[in-house]
Amino acid sequence: MYIIEMKRDGEWIYNGAVAMAMQVYAQNHIFLDEPILFPYMTDPFVQIGRYQNAMEEVNMDYVEANGIQMVRRDTGGGTVYLDRGEINICFLMDSQDTNAFSNFDKMYQPVMQILREIGVTQIEKSGRNDLMVDGKKVSGAAMTMKNGRVYGGYSLLFDVDMENMVNALRPNQKKIESKGIKSVRSRVGNLRDYVDSEYKDLTSEEFLELILVKTAGVTSYDQIKKYKLTDEDWAAIDQMMEEKYANWDWIFGASPRFEYNRNEHFKGGTFDISLAIEQGRIRDCKIYGDFFGSQPIADIETALVGTPLRRQDLLDQLKQFDLSQYFGTITADEIVDLILEQ
Repeated sequence: MYIIEMKRDGEWIYNGAVAMAMQVYAQNHIFLDEPILFPYMTDPFVQIGRYQNAMEEVNMDYVEANGIQMVRRDTGGGTVYLDRGEINICFLMDSQDTNAFSNFDKMYQPVMQILREIGVTQIEKSGRNDLMVDGKKVSGAAMTMKNGRVYGGYSLLFDVDMENMVNALRPNQKKIESKGIKSVRSRVGNLRDYVDSEYKDLTSEEFLELILVKTAGVTSYDQIKKYKLTDEDWAAIDQMMEEKYANWDWIFGASPRFEYNRNEHFKGGTFDISLAIEQGRIRDCKIYGDFFGSQPIADIETALVGTPLRRQDLLDQLKQFDLSQYFGTITADEIVDLILEQ
């Protein structure tokens, strides 16, 4: 077994987009004679599925205000929140073992045994690919095939920031109110609450190292074989970041087409806007209202078509015009706030 550490120039990297790009790169370019593990943790980070609408799945105001990174996966599935309180272990292994692919029981068996050894005696598998303790989810897993190898992995919630998790993944505040934040929190747990007392004060980094050492069957982390990414590897990963995983067009532009309407009564009158969004950009726009203006609204509608659904881009388009001639006292900031309201 080899480990590929998310390190560059000897320093750990906690960037979720880098973690994703590194693993995709390894799937296509790194072939070793033994299974490969990718252990990593990230700074606060929201990961959306390949076919999801970012604007519907994520509380964009909260994410932006709190500096939470967002990345789109290459694979399907739902939206998840990660931070340094969650450890993630992904792997690549030969697919000659036909029982390995989609066998979550086999994948989870070693870590379930480790968790029991350190005090999490109530750990149990739930459904197809989750681990639960006392009715609370503490792990989720996924698996696929790539280049003749099984690629999969699982998370372990050790000390995740539940406040961030709840707020980042709930764009519709009315849904939060109807379900209740407490009910959301009650479905997810942290393993720190269940481990034996000697492990409760571990940092997330120490907890990850403990899991890896026990998984490898060695007595110290230094004994685990490691593959060090070369400068050429990093150059390719950097290019993937620039072209895809850190690129706005991939994160937001890959969202499916959708339409929505927003309206508000401002001091300057009622403003109603209907938008069709495709690949993260406005494809059609209609504005209505009882505001006072002397110039044709079609000027603004036309200018907004093709604009990315991003605050600064929207403001730049609107501020080309003397909006008082179109909407009276309604401002560009008020219009953009309305367009991006969730």
